[in-house]
Amino acid sequence: MTQPAGGGAEGGRDRATLALMDLVREATVRIHRPGPGYVPDGSDTGFLGSGFFIAPSWVLTCAHVVLQGEGGGVNVVFRPDRHSAAETAVAGTIVATLPETGPGTGPRAPGWPAPDLALIRLLEPAEHACVYVTERPAAMLPGGRVHYVGWTGPRGGRPAAVSGDCAVKGMFGGPADDGQQIRLGGDWMEAGMSGGPVVDLARGEVVGVLKSRIEGEQGGTAVGIERLRTLPVPAGAEDRRADHYHAVFHAHDRHHADRHDSTAGTERTWVDAQSELATGPGHTLSPRQRIVLLGRLADIPPPVSTRALLDLLDSLPDVWSGDHRPAPRGWRDGLAALYEVRDGDPALELVLRYCMAVISADRPYEATGTAEATQALWEWVRRTADDRLSRGFRKELDLLWSAGRNRPVPGRRAPHARPGAAEPPAARSFVLLSLELRGWEQGRYDWRIAVGEGDGDFRPVAEDAHGTALADLPSRLAAPLAEAFRCCDEPDSPAVLQVATDRALFTLDVDKWCLAPHEPPLGVVRPVVLRCADQEAYDEEWSAKERKVRWNRMAAGPVRGEVIDCVAGIRVRVPETAELRTLAHETVPLLCQYGGHSPAEALAGLGRVVSAGYGVVLWRRRAGQAGAVCTEFHRRGADTVAQAGVSGRLPYLIHELRKSVRAGRIETYWSDSVALLYDDPHHPLPGSGQLLEAP
Repeated sequence: MTQPAGGGAEGGRDRATLALMDLVREATVRIHRPGPGYVPDGSDTGFLGSGFFIAPSWVLTCAHVVLQGEGGGVNVVFRPDRHSAAETAVAGTIVATLPETGPGTGPRAPGWPAPDLALIRLLEPAEHACVYVTERPAAMLPGGRVHYVGWTGPRGGRPAAVSGDCAVKGMFGGPADDGQQIRLGGDWMEAGMSGGPVVDLARGEVVGVLKSRIEGEQGGTAVGIERLRTLPVPAGAEDRRADHYHAVFHAHDRHHADRHDSTAGTERTWVDAQSELATGPGHTLSPRQRIVLLGRLADIPPPVSTRALLDLLDSLPDVWSGDHRPAPRGWRDGLAALYEVRDGDPALELVLRYCMAVISADRPYEATGTAEATQALWEWVRRTADDRLSRGFRKELDLLWSAGRNRPVPGRRAPHARPGAAEPPAARSFVLLSLELRGWEQGRYDWRIAVGEGDGDFRPVAEDAHGTALADLPSRLAAPLAEAFRCCDEPDSPAVLQVATDRALFTLDVDKWCLAPHEPPLGVVRPVVLRCADQEAYDEEWSAKERKVRWNRMAAGPVRGEVIDCVAGIRVRVPETAELRTLAHETVPLLCQYGGHSPAEALAGLGRVVSAGYGVVLWRRRAGQAGAVCTEFHRRGADTVAQAGVSGRLPYLIHELRKSVRAGRIETYWSDSVALLYDDPHHPLPGSGQLLEAP
């Protein structure tokens, strides 16, 4: 093993470094195939790789390690007593992997894609150590040094523990790229170490997971621990109680806070070792203050959504939530977003303001003990302020606490109201996907993803200008879209996906894309609407003014639908622009025969509608047969528009129809191929220069 990092003249720091390495080794485990193949002396052949206890009964490792096993089970092998070499094996089940599926098998199969993480839950109680996991995003910076620990395959019949130091060389990918990996160099890594912890010994935190080694060379790759923020929320976890991310990190923070508070043990803890180091996450809180605060936060129900947490952070002075990717998900992540924003007492004031915002925040549920946990957090805030801060600030805290105690009766927050006349979708955050077909490389697309805010601003999330094949778009877009949705979704109210393309690409049925195996199509999960990216369609000054007049009239309602390209099942030409302009401003054009036209005719007809100033249009991508099916679209389409009352409800009614088609409700089958243009002229699409600032 290489010499421990962080050594020097200070003996206390050397002792702390050695203690941290011991603490890491105690929590590092081996992953074995399930079943009776394990032998206590480690001489079996079922060894798969490494992992580590991230919280009581929870193990973090690599997805490619555990998915070598059979089914969803593994054995976790570790030493329950730091003073004994005796090992034990406890069965575990794989509860989540990132990504959910691998690259396939075979000699030519690609390497497992990042983030390549997996969570294992033990199936029976066991005593064991746990690492301390950083709350800081992107904790591994180029130029730093990290320590790693893991196991290798049998040597002389037994697996061997190996550790060492590496330098952080750089990154593969940007902060918004779900495939981001950290490049490590300077030491040899061996097969079997994948899944082991990567530690920043200068701060005393686990910051990553070893992913791969470089065959025949020094170094390898690791994945930052913050990538766990992108774990999907399991079905049925609407109130966050079954959310694996919150379950793991609440248990993690309570575990370390309890160990710090306990007077029963005499052995050094992570907090003890961290307190002897010269550096830490800012200098606002000592390691002991930080772990007590994290323990208090872990006793309070999590944010109702990532969007709610982002709004809370943005309400604080000098804090911009967009600096942190992946987006913060839990209270500990929000606390980390405050580090190094300010120095001295102003920094502590910022932390305490954050705590008061947590106390008064909406909650997804009210658990037994929440009131006591809130009181305990307030007492910590008051005690901390009394030690250092001014009387004026302490008075402000008292007023905030009094206001929080007078809030409405606590309980689960009511679901976010579906937007209607008073709250069109533009008033909420949404996700914008811009697709552009490469003229010089047919069949390949450049794309950009951004989060659109209610005030008209756009925050870039990710982009790719290297050309993606149409068949690969759903899988390539899955991770960045998931991150963007997480920043916008509210409980029971998924954000709208706006797809901006040229009119020629309106035939793309993005609403039918499945971003992951076994997931329902996008249009079933959330509202999906189209926007027209053809700038030439809006270059007339009159058209721009007319669009706003029509839009405002439809937003006020009532609206009505009118079929403009079909009479009694017979296709007719879409009227000329001048004639379309004479229709009443509350009219929503219905295109019944759009899918039956030649591509050129369909494009030209829709172009005339757009040029006439219509921002809301409903059409069928596939033309129906004459007779009843066509009549059904006429009648049902007009009824749907009338039922909406205002244009702002149409995206949500179309979403309900798509869910009903998926559920097999025959009366909604008429809507199977409908598309909705919903192009708000008051919130124009961002210019390419703005989105090109994406990471």
